[in-house]
Amino acid sequence: MTQANPIEAAEGVNRLVLIADGNTGRGRRLAAACERAGVSCLTGPHGAAALEMALSERPGLVVAQVDLPLVDAPKLAEILRANPRTRRSRFLFLGDGEGPPGAAGPGDLQLPSGADTDAIVRAIEDLIGRQDRLDAVDRAAAEGEPVDGDLSLVGLADLLSLFQANRASGRLRLENTEEGRRATGLVVIRDGDVLQVESGTASNEKALFRLFAWRQGRFAFEPGRVDEPAFIATSTRMLIQEGMRQLEEWDRLSTKLPPLDARVKLRLRSGDLPNIVHPLTQEVLLLLELYGTVRDVVDHCSFPDYQVLRTLATLADREILEVGRVPVPTSEPEEGGSEVLFNEAQIRRLREWIVTGTPAGGELAPAKLVVAASDPDSLPEFTRLLGALPGVTLAPGLRDGALAPDSLETIGQLDAGDGVRLEFVHMPRSERFAPLWPLAGHRALGTLFLLNGRVAEAAERVRLLSETLAELPRARTFHVAMLGKGERISPDELRENLTLIDEASLFLLPIESRKTPTALMRGLFSRIVP
Repeated sequence: MTQANPIEAAEGVNRLVLIADGNTGRGRRLAAACERAGVSCLTGPHGAAALEMALSERPGLVVAQVDLPLVDAPKLAEILRANPRTRRSRFLFLGDGEGPPGAAGPGDLQLPSGADTDAIVRAIEDLIGRQDRLDAVDRAAAEGEPVDGDLSLVGLADLLSLFQANRASGRLRLENTEEGRRATGLVVIRDGDVLQVESGTASNEKALFRLFAWRQGRFAFEPGRVDEPAFIATSTRMLIQEGMRQLEEWDRLSTKLPPLDARVKLRLRSGDLPNIVHPLTQEVLLLLELYGTVRDVVDHCSFPDYQVLRTLATLADREILEVGRVPVPTSEPEEGGSEVLFNEAQIRRLREWIVTGTPAGGELAPAKLVVAASDPDSLPEFTRLLGALPGVTLAPGLRDGALAPDSLETIGQLDAGDGVRLEFVHMPRSERFAPLWPLAGHRALGTLFLLNGRVAEAAERVRLLSETLAELPRARTFHVAMLGKGERISPDELRENLTLIDEASLFLLPIESRKTPTALMRGLFSRIVP
């Protein structure tokens, strides 16, 4: 890529934080915690006061309760974004729901209304760091200098929003390495508007939405005159909103969409296919007659990747097509004969997922995996298998597999390599722990529901916990059927219970097998990798 001014971190222009919370006691406690962390704060008891202070002081970040009195947070964000003095202010919304409200910008965040003070302060520090780096890009681009940076620190949506606000012109080049393959992208911008986009075989909107999913890699912006014709008519603001919406949906439904490496084939002959008028579905059905993997269908379809995956999932639900299993990559044993649980690509994706939730400059924290059991008997069996895996350290006192069903505690940690760690936390299914369920599931990599006995009855015992965690943003659930010696699930029962547990990922784990614990668990962990 072209040599440019590197942007990794910089001192920000405005690090002032405005806290707008109708619960004045909570607002003061948060402000005190921010001050201890070296962050200057203002507080407002309602939206009208927050609006007045924001227009006067121009904070870099507004932390706002979604249902703020007098002027709620979405309306406050809308007003401030329309004002040239405050259009660059970021928002951290505090409220429940699947994602930030419609007024949220691409760099905004939302935390549950019950999030603890430490979690909010970490998010504030993360957002301030991201804004610092974006300010550095802004200053360099305004001087007409090329800018180079890390996509994990400054995302594509932030960059496009910045270039649109400054009516910048130039070429934005992106580079990413995934699964050992190098991929590149090019975004052509004139006066802040996106004119053309290329990435591999994809172009324009399809390519842009694909690039939004790149959470690591490099970018380089080369400012200058642009004479290329416009192939995209949609406004940049609408492209960013739609791209972020698709990415949010993709993350939330990731366990329900067919994997890219899975094989796929039609179950009906061409003459037996139903008459479908939607052009996307028609194109997908045509491509299914030509290609045999999900990745090939997605790459050759003219519609955005997420829409194609949703269509494939719908056709599979209607039993029009069949999605095969993804072959689990075989891992060579390490020197000394021990087995490898994750391959290099999986470790890279886990690290990328952890980095996106880590404040700039902060130490990589373990990725949290919540474990909940339908029956006490499954806990020691799972703990026994977990403790036999390479890189796992069980919590003191659990090496014998003993774990009380009503104990809320850490089971152990798994060191996957390259600084990547997984932390397993047991969450009781008893309803007296219900207030703690959302906190345990917040920002978790996923939840493993251990099902013992008949799947339908076991799934019902964890239903309330499962439904609660499913409401969290980007929730990922994995149901693990613990099969004893001689136990099996018939195909009819499997289909019935996949519907029962709301199409979540179901994994069969024979606890008495000739396979090693690593071989047994490798398939489960390959599904957990984002």
